[in-house]
Amino acid sequence: MSTGILSAARPSRKRRAAINRAGTDEVRDADILTAGHVPVGDGHEIYVETSGKIGGTPFVFLHGGPGSGCQTAHRTLFPPDAYLVMFDQRGAGRSLPTRSRKSNTTDHLIADMEVLRAQLGIEKWIVTGGSWGATLALAYAQRHPGHVLGLVMRSVFLGTRAELDAAFCRTLPMFYPSLHVDFLSVLPEEERADPLGAYWAHILNDDLVHSRRFALAWHDTERILSDIAPAQTRLDLSRLNDPATPLPASPFMEAHYFSHDSFLKDRPILQNMAALAGIPGIIIQARYDLLCPPSTSFALAANWPEAEIRASPQAGHSIGDGETMKAMRSAITDMIGRIVQ
Repeated sequence: MSTGILSAARPSRKRRAAINRAGTDEVRDADILTAGHVPVGDGHEIYVETSGKIGGTPFVFLHGGPGSGCQTAHRTLFPPDAYLVMFDQRGAGRSLPTRSRKSNTTDHLIADMEVLRAQLGIEKWIVTGGSWGATLALAYAQRHPGHVLGLVMRSVFLGTRAELDAAFCRTLPMFYPSLHVDFLSVLPEEERADPLGAYWAHILNDDLVHSRRFALAWHDTERILSDIAPAQTRLDLSRLNDPATPLPASPFMEAHYFSHDSFLKDRPILQNMAALAGIPGIIIQARYDLLCPPSTSFALAANWPEAEIRASPQAGHSIGDGETMKAMRSAITDMIGRIVQ
């Protein structure tokens, strides 16, 4: 590894202090270096953690959703001597305000990444993520290729309406016909011709009492499609109106982003792959991913000569399926080996 990269991952004490607010945030795990909220403008404060080894190979991990937030398990993907930056995107996880969609677009998230990179003194980093995290990773890399050492992704999603139509309007009835009936039954009959648009409109309704059942139905359907062997394959319609059922942020953020073509309509990822020329990539693709199928990764790699696809057999969309996590760990280690040569 060059000296420049080593020094880039060694933020100054002043920079680290900007995101280290011990005493105001929840107790940190032993391997976390800093944790706290960083103001990024527009009233947003994003939750950020750094962990691993200062001076190690710098990584940024991008969670999925949009809206799901980072988890402790995500840190286990990376070797202990890497320098890892994880953050909850605007409106997601522990970021504030919760579920806020104000000033929340793909461009805003890319700008937030640049704020963190500069604040931490990182010149270049390896960008990692899966599903929506892969969408954001690709969009960021296309916008800022000079700050990207490489990309390690799984289950590529290009952020298009066509992919969502395929998953919920064709794959869902093909593999889970009874679930598809449940999914449509939540909507008024006259809205079922365009179920995605109808769901998003209901989820984004200002009345949470109204939007609750649609948000939960969307979330639970997506969860079933995510697992190769889901514990249940039908919607529990009785729980959709239960006020005691926690409301996750992801349906609201997904409805916001997906109803706006992931804010990428003017810069479609597949049509801008020339920006990644010379940047290495490893894609872990689950063989039986019903949400982000292998055809998407194949189309991406066909326009990106530096990309390598590695199959995760006997796995669906969820990172916990099969040996996907093991494959991600191996890909991350291999990418470090490539860039330090």
